[in-house]
Amino acid sequence: KKKGRIIKRPFFMLCKIDNYLKTLYRLSGYIAAIFLILVATFILTGIASRIFGFYIRGLAEYSGYCMAASSFLALAYTFGEKGHIRITLFLEKSNKNIRRLLELWCLSIATFFSGFLSFYFIKMLIISFNFQERSEGADEILIWIPQVAVALGSTIFFICVLHNFILLVLKKGDN
Repeated sequence: KKKGRIIKRPFFMLCKIDNYLKTLYRLSGYIAAIFLILVATFILTGIASRIFGFYIRGLAEYSGYCMAASSFLALAYTFGEKGHIRITLFLEKSNKNIRRLLELWCLSIATFFSGFLSFYFIKMLIISFNFQERSEGADEILIWIPQVAVALGSTIFFICVLHNFILLVLKKGDN
């Protein structure tokens, strides 16, 4: 039994899936970091273009699209690394059994709402694609293009929350 492993020999396949999912979350975090670099690049390019007296159309919009992509793609990585803020007021004061029930309840609610969010982002993406909807900004880009990263990030986040819920259900003993 390795440190942090909760799944025993009969669940070898689940261990492989666990490793693949953790790699997916890490990759999602790296892509989010690339989008953050793009945000900085677009903003600095916009500042430099104003200094030198020319205008590049759509930089503010592209910066916003990259920020949305970065935010949603970083959700799963941050959740997997336990970087989200947790209010542990009740968890600290409860015994192991109550704590486990509270965590199961919280993760089940989070799984439901993240799945709901993911479903509707994908639905919005499909509708935007079918109608060939364009943005209202100066760039008039097809709006489904930046929505892909948001839908993908929310789906990976849903998978991450569901993954953590399943791990907690399978986990025995200490939390």
